[in-house]
Amino acid sequence: MFEFEKIIAGILQGVFEWLPISSEGIVSLFSNFFIKKVNPVDLSLVLHFGTLFAVLVYFFKDWIKVLLYKDRFLFWFLATSTFVSLVVGFPVYKLINNFVVGNFLLLITGIGLLFTSFFQRKKLKVKIEGKRLAILTGVLQGFSVIPGLSRSGATIFGLSFGKFSPPEILKISYMMSVPVVFASSVYLYLKDPTLFSFSFGALIFSFLTGILTLHFLIKISQKLNFSKFTLIFGLLCIFGGLFGFFVR
Repeated sequence: MFEFEKIIAGILQGVFEWLPISSEGIVSLFSNFFIKKVNPVDLSLVLHFGTLFAVLVYFFKDWIKVLLYKDRFLFWFLATSTFVSLVVGFPVYKLINNFVVGNFLLLITGIGLLFTSFFQRKKLKVKIEGKRLAILTGVLQGFSVIPGLSRSGATIFGLSFGKFSPPEILKISYMMSVPVVFASSVYLYLKDPTLFSFSFGALIFSFLTGILTLHFLIKISQKLNFSKFTLIFGLLCIFGGLFGFFVR
C-alpha cells in the first residue's frame, strides 16, 4: 500500500498540482518508468483526488459560503466554469492524449503570463469580468486534461484578466479544480474501481503534501505584486514545457 514509488508519486502530485508545471505530465512520466501496473495517465488523474481534499480542507470556510449561497459571485463563477470545463474537457480527454501538444500549449501559457506581467508593469490593463471570465477560464481548464498542459497555469493565466489579487487568483484557480476533479474521479472509479485501492498510499501523501505546498504558495503570493507573481509563474510554465519536450 505504502510502496516507495507510490509515496513519491503522491508527493509529486501534492507539490506540482499548484504550480504551473503540469502535475499530470510529471506524475505520468514518473509512473511510466517506476510504476508499471497501472496506466500512467489514469494514475496521475486519480492522484488529483488527494489534492482535491487538500483544497476542500484549506478553503473550508470559502466552501461553506459557496454551498450556503453566501458568496454568490464565487458560486456562479464556479458553476459556470465547471460546466464549460466538462463540456470542453471530456471530448478532449477522449481524443487527445499527447505530451507534445500539451507541452506546446504549456509554452504558450507561459508566454501569455510573461506578457501579462509586462502589461501590468506598463499599466496596460485589459479586464474581463463576470460570465465571460468564467467561460474563458472554464475553456482553459477543460484543455488542461491534455497531459503536459498545466491546469493551474492555464487558469491562472485566464484569471489574470480579472480584477483579482494574487492570493484571490490562486484561491479561485485551486477551488475551480474541485468540481472537475470530482467528476473525473467518478468517471475513473466507474471505469476501474481498483485504481483507487491501488493508489491509496499515494493519495494520502498527495493530500498531506498538497496542504503544505498550498499554504506556502498562498503566503508567498501575499508578498508579491501582480507583475512579479505572473512573471514567476510564466517562467515556470516555460520551464515545464521545455522540460517536457526534452524528457519525453
